[in-house]
Amino acid sequence: MLETSARLLRLLSLLQTPREWTGGELADRLGVTARTVRNDVARLRRLGYPVHATRGAVGGYRLGAGSSLPPLLLDDEEAVAVAVGMRTAAGGSVTGIEESALRVLSKLEQVLPPRLRRRVSALSTYTVAVPAGRDAPRVAPELLTTIVAAARDHERLRFDYVTRAAEAALRDVEPYRLVNSGRRWYLLAWDTAREDWRTFRVDRVGEVRTPTGPRFTPRPLPDEDVAAYVARGVSSVFWRYQARVTVHASAEFVAERLPATFGTVEPIDADSCVLTSGADSPENLAVWIGTLAVDFTVDQAAFPELTAALDALAERYRRASGARGASDSRASGSHRAGS
Repeated sequence: MLETSARLLRLLSLLQTPREWTGGELADRLGVTARTVRNDVARLRRLGYPVHATRGAVGGYRLGAGSSLPPLLLDDEEAVAVAVGMRTAAGGSVTGIEESALRVLSKLEQVLPPRLRRRVSALSTYTVAVPAGRDAPRVAPELLTTIVAAARDHERLRFDYVTRAAEAALRDVEPYRLVNSGRRWYLLAWDTAREDWRTFRVDRVGEVRTPTGPRFTPRPLPDEDVAAYVARGVSSVFWRYQARVTVHASAEFVAERLPATFGTVEPIDADSCVLTSGADSPENLAVWIGTLAVDFTVDQAAFPELTAALDALAERYRRASGARGASDSRASGSHRAGS
């Protein structure tokens, strides 16, 4: 009986992997006959596990979704990952799931083997999270599920929204992706009124007036890297100053050295590109561009503030190094800075 129970648990563990198993594969893994596999599958079904079977040369067994959640079997790494995830969720940006996350964590830690409990405990003891603060944005899980369901089913959403200027607005959008950045959630959507892509902070979304709106035909996304696209858009909102510089290095080289939030990189040729970026001041932008450690050129006529900031920064560095005879390195119509 013990051998049969252990075999059933092993069979269940195999079926919980996201693939389909042939009877022969399961028999080989369990060291039994194909008939024993069929009998064990029947036992799992009587216990409430929805084991589906398909016939034919490529047929096999897989575990489907049932009417209730059956017990899950986790390996060591999966158990640790779930425990860490539940600890994170208990203090995360989704409101209303903290208590549920703690209940799951309590149940999991109760049955963890000592070796895994020590690993989880060590992660908890030696990991410190930055507190979100009282004003940290929080969103309800129901709102997140409503948005992703609409995106999945290609259904338009109409919702109340509070703009960055604290003005009430009504938005009608085609939802595409939810992006999590730090403690904030963003919705990438096509704004039907503005006929353009827009990024919405989910914590500013109010009442969803049409959770199941008319269906829409999906459009090509504005960027294959949706997370980077949203990050750039969110950052640019806070730029008080923006400029374009020619960087004397390949676009691939520059893109690898910069975070997605810093700006956009457009190739000119194999050895140069244009960087569009911004900051709250020309001085800060000058410092950030300097971290590339490659030569770059600024159009003096187009961006005189950045040119002046580069001159001041270069003079400060020369004084700091004890250099003398500082000279004005401006060229006609442009300003070039070296590494």
